[in-house]
Amino acid sequence: MKRVVIVGGGITGLATAYFAQARARASGQDVEITLVESAPRLGGKILTERVGDFLIEGGPDAFITLKPWAIRLCEQLGLADQLIVPQPGREAFILYRDRLRRLPPGAMGFIPTNFASFWQSDLFSLWGKMRMGLELLVPTQRDGREESLGGFIRRRLGAEPLERLAEPLLAGVYAGDADRLSLSATFPQLAILERQHGGLIRGALAHRRAVKDQRGRPLFMTLQSGLNQLIEALVARLQNVRIITGQSVTELTRGTARRAPTGYHLRLADARALAADAVVLTTPAYVTAKLLELLSAESAELLTRISYVSTAIVTLAFRSSDITHALEGTGFLVPRSEGRELTASTWSSSKWPGRAPAGSVLVRGFFGRAGQEDVLGSNDEALKRLAYEELKSILGFKSEPILARVHRWPKAMPQYEIGHLERLAQLEGALSEHSGLILAGAAYRGIGLPDCIRQAQEAAERIPLSC
Repeated sequence: MKRVVIVGGGITGLATAYFAQARARASGQDVEITLVESAPRLGGKILTERVGDFLIEGGPDAFITLKPWAIRLCEQLGLADQLIVPQPGREAFILYRDRLRRLPPGAMGFIPTNFASFWQSDLFSLWGKMRMGLELLVPTQRDGREESLGGFIRRRLGAEPLERLAEPLLAGVYAGDADRLSLSATFPQLAILERQHGGLIRGALAHRRAVKDQRGRPLFMTLQSGLNQLIEALVARLQNVRIITGQSVTELTRGTARRAPTGYHLRLADARALAADAVVLTTPAYVTAKLLELLSAESAELLTRISYVSTAIVTLAFRSSDITHALEGTGFLVPRSEGRELTASTWSSSKWPGRAPAGSVLVRGFFGRAGQEDVLGSNDEALKRLAYEELKSILGFKSEPILARVHRWPKAMPQYEIGHLERLAQLEGALSEHSGLILAGAAYRGIGLPDCIRQAQEAAERIPLSC
């Protein structure tokens, strides 16, 4: 019997167990799978709470549909009829000079493809709009050197779209500094557009024409009862997987037989020992680094170079009559230049059906990004008050919230900084001598739910099941 231990019970670990179980069944192999999670609950950053008739997402509230792996997994788990889309006619906004400005329609991300809407937008100056149009004349960079995401956007489109549109959009994904993030590790498709089409605008227009038959599917989807439905469905399907919660792995070593490496040994916090022929580590890079210190000092050192940013989400509920803003949108993003601690807000009850009872609204405020983490040192009551005051100045609350929740995510957002892909290549080389030791998760090749699910599927395929 092959023994597989998966460390980490977030979406990557659970999906790895699911795919490994399915692969073992399909191949007729006798495999013992154990999943170990240090927290008392499963799901990682996916956390859905039901408070009365309010449905609160403490972490992500949706997944992107351009990457198919999350939708495919939902379909495999029988959740296809539970997928929902944002409520129609909802726009997103950018807070600029203390006013909410509509995101220009007809944009592919932050790339202008509807020139009329960008020209009419009050988000950019006259020069900023002209500079974006000049992108058509910017030469292609072909020297092969690695470029930051911020440097690339500034070179092609100018400073204004970076500072007022792209950086706030990217903060919602990575909570990072665009001038430190690696273009090739975060948005390699942008470099491909430049290389293949000579620029972003030409490339975006060509891409739009190529996929015009796919129009109609919204950019984001979620589940009727929150993303925890996905976690519950996965756990329910892990019938042949032993799950251990509330226990961290304190030591990972490799056994020997006649001086040749064979198998792995894991020690848990309660002193229990597990033996494994293969180990999949889906823990954050800094946790994985500690686990690999005895096996591969080089790998551990490389993992410590992946930095993280902490964030927090404050959810507030109000009576509809106690808020002056119509909330006819999905929310807004806040550029760094605004000088606010608030980085974004999602209007959950306007964006998704079934998130708040009739006569009530539910909004979320986000805090923490690279260079702006000091605010997270405040206690929960102070964060609630800060979220209330910041959102009140924008949305016009007339009373205190009837419900407030704080969800903190310390060191939750891995930063794919310049040199990230090179570090991953070095990491793979350092681990190549350890057969059956596999790393997967948000720290490596994609932080969103679809990317984590894709990495889980790839990890399951790499597990050596045959003798």
